[in-house]
Amino acid sequence: MNKKYKHIFFDLDHTLWDFDRNSAYTLRRLHTEHKLADHGVDDIEQFILYYNEHNAKLWKRFRNGYIRRDELRWKRFWLALLDFKIGNTNLAHELSAAYLEVMPTQPHLTPHAKEVLDYLQEQDYTIHLMTNGFELTQKMKLQYSGIANYFHEIITSEKSYGLKPHPSIYEYAMETVCCEKEDCIMIGDALDVDIAGAMNIGWDQIYYNPHKEQHDKKPTYEVACLSDLKGIL
Repeated sequence: MNKKYKHIFFDLDHTLWDFDRNSAYTLRRLHTEHKLADHGVDDIEQFILYYNEHNAKLWKRFRNGYIRRDELRWKRFWLALLDFKIGNTNLAHELSAAYLEVMPTQPHLTPHAKEVLDYLQEQDYTIHLMTNGFELTQKMKLQYSGIANYFHEIITSEKSYGLKPHPSIYEYAMETVCCEKEDCIMIGDALDVDIAGAMNIGWDQIYYNPHKEQHDKKPTYEVACLSDLKGIL
């Protein structure tokens, strides 16, 4: 075991909660229930790819303050529909509402997530969550996936009025748990969000890189599997 940290902060989506699997299931369900094939969405897998692309771009704009939450939520569907030459704003809003109702209830976690949370709890670490996701949605994900009770504090962008990688959310986290920078380590899958933000505030970081993507950053640690955290913490 290396340095003994007091507070471990996890990102949620793509790190502990299997966003891709849960989101894809939800989109396939919406495709059936809302008869999207009748509207012209004849390839659900392509629709999922379009949705993911637009979602990622809109989240970046949201983090940078260019769009608001409600715009992000419905425009990702509107843009994905436009890729199929469907200019139906009402349908986009309908799908957005249905997605937000179904998606957070999906239970799938990333490989070894619960095993690692059990291990960290046994090692007497204080575990927290830090997420740019929205308060109600993220709490639903935790509840339905069965991991809500592992976290001492849940730091969301709504609660902190800050978004990773901006320093304010990390400062809010330290004030909330009454700790110093050297006490904290951030674990997340996004180099330019979780890891960059932690670096800039002076926290150590663990980059979760399951696809072993190439990069030129130098996080404190890097793992391809969450089970590898046992060799660090």
